Amino acid sequence: MNVNLDSQPLGTGKDGKPVYLKDIWPSKEEIDEYVAKAMDRKSFQESYGGIETSNPQWNAIELSSSEVYDWKEESTYIQEPPFFVDMSTEVSPIQPVEDARVLVKVGDSVTTDHISPAGVIDPASPAGKYLKGQGVGYFDFNSYGSRRGNDRVMTRGTFANIRLRNQLAPGTEGSWTTHFPSGEQVSIFEASRRYKEEATPSIVLAGKDYGMGSSRDWAAKGVYLLGVKAVIAESFERIHRSNLIGMGVLPLMYKKGENAESLGLSGNEQFSIHVDDSVTPKQDITVTAVDPSGDKKEFTVTCRIDSSVEVEYFRNGGILHTVLRNFVKNS
Repeated sequence: MNVNLDSQPLGTGKDGKPVYLKDIWPSKEEIDEYVAKAMDRKSFQESYGGIETSNPQWNAIELSSSEVYDWKEESTYIQEPPFFVDMSTEVSPIQPVEDARVLVKVGDSVTTDHISPAGVIDPASPAGKYLKGQGVGYFDFNSYGSRRGNDRVMTRGTFANIRLRNQLAPGTEGSWTTHFPSGEQVSIFEASRRYKEEATPSIVLAGKDYGMGSSRDWAAKGVYLLGVKAVIAESFERIHRSNLIGMGVLPLMYKKGENAESLGLSGNEQFSIHVDDSVTPKQDITVTAVDPSGDKKEFTVTCRIDSSVEVEYFRNGGILHTVLRNFVKNS
């Protein structure tokens, strides 16, 4: 990266003279010559002729005559995505988030792999227990990355990285949190299920660079399926911020110099986010946090919906719903 390939040599030849990229770069005629040699009809026919019948194991797979995929309830690899289940063709106005509980509270530099790991599935994790319950042996668990077509695995695997440190479950690593108001320490997935049963929305509190690393789509999808309505962070990685909006999760940023610690937020409060259908890009939004004793804190955050297009995505519940509704409307 520190070499200017147009003017600086790559090295020195046997004759002691500098060698430049232009000296070794093939000409168009040389490239054409080798392309012509590689595009040999006979070789192509030998490699690919009879491909329809050459793999008995592939051909033994039973086929469905349906025009659309025939979802198999017993499959642990591919399940029908739940994103469009019971979806209305009408757009609902953006509503405030009322009395939400904190599902996860983390510090700085939480990566998308912390949020949605791609590696080994721990047998003791919610995803591991699910697979065992489906009759899958440990040696067939494979990885989260290989089972990303099954939301039942991936939702249970959200925040399941064994190195995640959730400040709501001090002294632990991995997929643990505290359910409020019971105070029980349970898995993040179990807490999310309880909050859904109680009709309680949830949020995430985070530090700087939340969502850094690879642009892993399940880091936003999994958070959405856990019931998280908003993430309040000191700063967001660019792509993950847009992915959250694409799944209808609201990204909010503390004002400069503020964070959960400076505001005295422990994570056991109930949070109300005063947002509505009049939201505009990067506007200030008031958040109210009420602790168990009834003490109230109000603070202002910046809405990290950065454009009018993203407002529409968020109003629709995400980019998937936006695309589908536009398709239905225009068909």
